[in-house]
Amino acid sequence: MAKKLSIMHPKIKKIGFIGLGKLGLPIAETIAKKGFNVLGYDIKETETSLPQANSIKSLVKNSELVFCAVQTPHNPLYEGDKPLPKTRVDFDYSFLIKAVKEVVAANKKVTLVVISTCLPGTYKRDIEPLLTNKINYLYNPFFIAMGTEIKDFLNPEFVLIGGKHPEILKDFYIKIHGSDKTFTTDVTTAEGIKVFYNTFITTKTVLGNMYGEYAHKIGMNVDDIYEALSRATDRIISPKYLRSGMSDGGGCHPRDNIALSFLADKIGLSFNFFDALMTAREKHNEWLASLFIEKIKTAKLPGIILGKSFKPETDLQTGSAAILLANILRKKRVAFEHYEFDLPQQLPVAVYFIATQHGIYRYINFPYGSVIIDPFRYLHEQSGVRIIRIGLNEENCGNKK
Repeated sequence: MAKKLSIMHPKIKKIGFIGLGKLGLPIAETIAKKGFNVLGYDIKETETSLPQANSIKSLVKNSELVFCAVQTPHNPLYEGDKPLPKTRVDFDYSFLIKAVKEVVAANKKVTLVVISTCLPGTYKRDIEPLLTNKINYLYNPFFIAMGTEIKDFLNPEFVLIGGKHPEILKDFYIKIHGSDKTFTTDVTTAEGIKVFYNTFITTKTVLGNMYGEYAHKIGMNVDDIYEALSRATDRIISPKYLRSGMSDGGGCHPRDNIALSFLADKIGLSFNFFDALMTAREKHNEWLASLFIEKIKTAKLPGIILGKSFKPETDLQTGSAAILLANILRKKRVAFEHYEFDLPQQLPVAVYFIATQHGIYRYINFPYGSVIIDPFRYLHEQSGVRIIRIGLNEENCGNKK
C-alpha cells in the first residue's frame, strides 16, 4: 500500500499548461479544481474558465511548473484506419520542438513537463540539444483513454516520470493523488515505457482476435476461451514472463507455438501470428549469438556458454533457449565450450555467456580479464571482469528509482 503523504512543493505557485486540446484542457481544468493556480495557453482560442496567457513566453514567465501537451501527430496514412503502407515513418515532432524552443527562449528557470508521446530516442536527438541549464526537463506521458480522461488522471495505475530531477513533479502528484504513485527513470526509458504500454494492449487484442478466428474456423467457443484464460491470474495476467532474459522453453511453450503455426497454415488463418512469435524468438537468439561472437573476436578469447537447461535450478533441456543458442553458434561454425553444473575446477580467461539463470553462477570467481554477457543482469561486480548486462546500455544505463 502506498504511504499516505500530503506535501506540496513550496515553489509551486502557478502551473502553466501548454496545449488545451482534447487531452490538455480537461486535465488542466482538473488540476485547477484540485486547488492549483493554473495558467493555460493554446495557439487556438479555447473556451474555458482558466486564465490564458497570450504567448508561451508569458506563460513561462508566470509559472514554476509547465506542462506541455502539444500534439506529436502521425501521418494520416499511419493511424491504423488505412491499409499499411510498405514504408514506416516516425511521429511529427515539429509542434513539440517549436513549443520547447519558445519555453527556452523565455530565459527563465522552470521545470518543463512534456506529456506528448515520443518514440524512445527523441529526447536525445531532438530535444536535449535545445535546452539550457535553466530548464529542468521531465517526461511525464499520461496513460489516459479518451472519454475517461479525468477518471484516469485522478486514479492512475502509476505515474511515469523520466528525468534527473523529478522532485517538484513528484510532490505535485502527491498533492493530486494523496499518495506517491510515481515511477521514475531516465527520459529515454520513459519514452519507451509509454509506447511499449500502448503496443502491449495491441498485442493482447491481436491474440484475442486470433483465438476468435481459430474458434470460428475449427468450431470452438471463443467466449469460453476468454473466460478460462482470464482466470489465469498467476502466470498469464500478471508481471510474470515480462522480465528480459532468455527465451521461454520447456516441453510445452515452443512446441505448442510451432504446432499452432502449422494449424494456422492448414486452416488458412488470416495471419500466422504463432509463426511470427517463433521467428521473433529465434531472431532474438541469433542477435545474442552475434553479440557473443563479436565479443569473442574483439577480446581474442575463447567462448564459453554456461547453462543448458530451459530454466534455473533444473537440468531439463527440452525446448531450451540455451541449447538453441548453442545450435545457432554451431551452424555458424563458431568454436565454444558448453557447461552447466559440470564446471571445470580451473576456469580459463574467456568470454562467458550466461544462458541459464542458475543461482550458483552468481558465486563464480571469474578469471581476471574475462568478459561476461549476462542477459539476466544478476551477476555481482568483480574486479578485473567486464560484465555486459543485456538491456542496460553501458553508455545510457537508466536505473529504476
